[in-house]
Amino acid sequence: MPAPQIDVDLVTRLIAAQFPEYGGLPVRAVEPGGIDNRTFRLGEELAVRLPSAEGYVASVAKEQRWLPELAPRLPVPIPVPVGVGVPGAGYPWPWTINRWLDGETLLEHRDTDRDGLARDLAAFIRALHAIDAAHGPPAGAHSFYRGASPAFYDAEALAAIDTLGDRIDVPAAREVWGAALESQWAGAPVWFHGDIAHGNLLLRDGRLAAVIDFGTSGVGDPACDLVIAWTYFEGDERQLLRDEVVLDDDTWRRARGWALWKALIVAAATPGSSVAEVSAILADPVV
Repeated sequence: MPAPQIDVDLVTRLIAAQFPEYGGLPVRAVEPGGIDNRTFRLGEELAVRLPSAEGYVASVAKEQRWLPELAPRLPVPIPVPVGVGVPGAGYPWPWTINRWLDGETLLEHRDTDRDGLARDLAAFIRALHAIDAAHGPPAGAHSFYRGASPAFYDAEALAAIDTLGDRIDVPAAREVWGAALESQWAGAPVWFHGDIAHGNLLLRDGRLAAVIDFGTSGVGDPACDLVIAWTYFEGDERQLLRDEVVLDDDTWRRARGWALWKALIVAAATPGSSVAEVSAILADPVV
């Protein structure tokens, strides 16, 4: 199904038709508005979130079901659904109204307390793992296989290594990727967010203020949530995150594999693109 045009006019029409109690509130696009979902601010207290393609639609029901249960058990705010919309006005999928959360994304924020953020993130991850996961959604297609073994992306990773060729240290890349595939999560499945990344962390005054976008969340292996150790943190900060999270070396090896996979496919997709992130991941293992 072709992606619909998602803009202020569409959201205004959807709100007017399905939530007339909010019909007088202004609708403003949020920039950056997201890739998997588009986000708009509705008045001052609400946010509208619409999947941008059919592959992301499963997140609507998942977030409606589970975010209200997760929210009171976490140390920082997360989105709380207040309504779910249905297809309409030419838009073919369900969509969500959430409470608005204040803060700047990690991409936008200045003067971040990087050590403090490492501790805040570790506290969030530990709290997420402590929530009863017995009935949560097992990792799979809905989470784009975050929470499962990175082996799901083995062919893709190896193809990207071949594409990049002598632009990267191929033996090191194969070694790191192979190490990631050699182990499995040995514990009981735990909750994972699935995309702890720059755009999904909101900060105020240098510290973590909220975590958004649980579209790839589920229960399984938490290694995928440690990728930010390489994509944002450096040196001692990375080690601090590792010390505070308290997960075993094999989990960190799988996390490094997840980070490498993403860096590889991004670099391989664009001829002439930088391989600096790939090189940084290969140079600094943490484990």
